[in-house]
Amino acid sequence: MPKTFVLAPDSFKESMTTEQACQAMQRGIEKLCTDAICISVTMADGGEGTVDALVSSLKGQKIACEVTGPLLVKKVKTYFGLVDEGKTAVIEMAKANGIHLIEFAQRNPLLTTTLGTGEMIKAALDLGVSKIIIGLGGSVTNDAGAGMVQALGVKFLDAHNTEVAVGGGQLDQIRMIDTTGLDSRLKHTEILIASDVNNPLTGINGASYVFGPQKGATAEMVKILDNNLNHFADVVEQQLGINYREIAGAGAAGGLGFGLMAFAGAKIRSGVELVIEQTKLAEKIAQADYVFTGEGKIDFQTKFGKTPFGVAQVAKRLNKPVIAFAGLVGDGIDELYDLGFTQIVGINPPNFDLEDAMQNAEMHLEDVVVGVLSKLEK
Repeated sequence: MPKTFVLAPDSFKESMTTEQACQAMQRGIEKLCTDAICISVTMADGGEGTVDALVSSLKGQKIACEVTGPLLVKKVKTYFGLVDEGKTAVIEMAKANGIHLIEFAQRNPLLTTTLGTGEMIKAALDLGVSKIIIGLGGSVTNDAGAGMVQALGVKFLDAHNTEVAVGGGQLDQIRMIDTTGLDSRLKHTEILIASDVNNPLTGINGASYVFGPQKGATAEMVKILDNNLNHFADVVEQQLGINYREIAGAGAAGGLGFGLMAFAGAKIRSGVELVIEQTKLAEKIAQADYVFTGEGKIDFQTKFGKTPFGVAQVAKRLNKPVIAFAGLVGDGIDELYDLGFTQIVGINPPNFDLEDAMQNAEMHLEDVVVGVLSKLEK
């Protein structure tokens, strides 16, 4: 009787897309099990690849758009997804305002903005969607979503009643929030945030201190940014009567989680759980003999909402064996075996060459799948 495999990896950053990882796994399986049934489910956790994963799994379409990039001076050509017969839009904020869109020397979270993310939301609303899923991974911004909200019609005014420019460095200038122009369609649209980050908005565990340095912030800038986020949250609380700064995930994408909750009524969800739900992964795993997952690195952080962990949790509930493949297997994986993983396998040989690992990742994954499967089938 033919074996059924569910292939549910995330992307292997900079070396394999989710689709390429699925294809490499399938090639390896079919070398040993020619009659195998392979069910590929492209996965993501709210970060890079979320749009592609849901469009692929749900047979949706990509909608091209041009929006403001992380810096006001440049537009970016990008896309968002449309699924569920056009009723649901899937947006990755990083496609408009992601860290990969500007060179390291240009990264400055005092200046970068989420304006383009708001423009993508507006473009989705123009298509008449009733639901928007927004992935928050990979941002280069620290403006608490202020730019996003400005694109949707909110005005932030300073002490002179002048509109405040966008960017994390300007938030302390805000004295008044004018929401009269906020796009009324948001009230009738369900907005779900897909995030793998649980950080609050401010403080040592907040957006600025934890993520600011990788976005180009110096130690001095981090203090300014955190103070600015606190000021912004104070004004929001005073004038809108809401306080979301301590909510887990408010600090995602430089505080975009906070902005979406405060101004768009968004609900925050674990990114991988949301993708699992949308792709009906459990129904597929229920049919499987084996479940294969993986991503670029698996270590002690994997249990904090990463894709392989989410997949393993579903498989554990259904009592299915899970084999996870990683470009790099890091520290602290022992506890993962108690959390649903049957086997965790590095796809690269010891002392591997990084350039070879990146260029030949598909081949390495295919070969390791063959090796693992030959032992399983004995």
